[in-house]
Amino acid sequence: MPDVPELRERAAELDAADELAKLREQFVLDEVVYLDGNSLGALPVGVPGRVDDVVRRQWGELRIRSWEESGWWTAPERIGDRIAPLVGAAPGQIVVGDSTSVNVFKALVGAVRLVGDGRDGRSGRNEILVDATTFPTDGYIAASAARLTGCELRPLEPAEVPGAVGPRTAAVLLNHVDYRTGRLHDLPSLTSAIHDAGALAVWDLCHSAGALPVGLDEHGVDLAVGCTYKYLNGGPGSPAYLYVRGDLQDRFDSPLPGWNSHADPFGMSPSYAPAPGALRGRVGTPDILSMLALEAALEVWEDVSIDAVRAKSLALTDFFLECVAAYVTGGRVESITPSAHAERGSQVALRCPDAGEVMKRLIERGVVGDFRHPDVLRFGFTPLYVGFGDVERAARVLGETLG
Repeated sequence: MPDVPELRERAAELDAADELAKLREQFVLDEVVYLDGNSLGALPVGVPGRVDDVVRRQWGELRIRSWEESGWWTAPERIGDRIAPLVGAAPGQIVVGDSTSVNVFKALVGAVRLVGDGRDGRSGRNEILVDATTFPTDGYIAASAARLTGCELRPLEPAEVPGAVGPRTAAVLLNHVDYRTGRLHDLPSLTSAIHDAGALAVWDLCHSAGALPVGLDEHGVDLAVGCTYKYLNGGPGSPAYLYVRGDLQDRFDSPLPGWNSHADPFGMSPSYAPAPGALRGRVGTPDILSMLALEAALEVWEDVSIDAVRAKSLALTDFFLECVAAYVTGGRVESITPSAHAERGSQVALRCPDAGEVMKRLIERGVVGDFRHPDVLRFGFTPLYVGFGDVERAARVLGETLG
């Protein structure tokens, strides 16, 4: 395997010039090169102390008083407003809670109900389009939502959407970034095509929020969901979020009308009256421990520009691909991540025949990525704590492992 000291020198120069490099000290990290933040983000240093306070003081001492005195009750919308600028949304449109799967269900059924309420001449739509390459759960949920709403489900590639969406389409569920390949789909143009056909766009942002600009408001996205344990570093199983565009909120009819989304939750009325605004996306009692851990994790984002994050993400992935080309024997791996910046998320996926075994050996040598069946090595680049030295080392170890 060739030795390329110039790459190590350039990595050091890039790290020295990196305006985001100082953020690394806000995470609990060791000497491992951690390139799996697209599955589980690293632990921010402020989270353990916050969780300790929530458990010992807020729960242990204040107990039930914390619903008001510690702000537990308003946490879902308060934390939603902290996520909002990271996905290009104005305040009051995001509520945090439940899992991504539950929020996909709420969003998709809610979208079908929105177009089926007889307004704007859009009633009679009985078709849901879903990304055929989506993470499996989205497909499962879409199939259930179709059965529940009496719709036909049509899986298709995102590129096929403009030619497939039509007068029967109620809603289209798409992933912003493909979880296997890291391909970034064109949210603005696809949303526009969906709207031109009179349907509603539902976007899954799990692999883009916190890694690149999304522009929900700018591009008129109707509904969106996302997790918080990847690039937002909220911790394992941290609650997801639901975005409902402001002008749709008064008509959004959640299929899970829990007491927490009632206009008068403590009135204990036998009949349901939805709360105004994004609050109607709530369901049951908020999961306070994980939610407040997420709130502490989001403090890392104070004064961080998502555009700067995107610029570093592209620089990291470009440099990784360059290092792989230098260190890995030709033909041993093949990148299935698009080379064009406009089509790339914040990960690089390499096809490798013995990928599962290779990843085990990489982890043993201190380079942590992950493996996707049957033959994909997946490396995620979280710009808040991954540096160019990490990138060079990962590619060098990959070359040694394969060599």
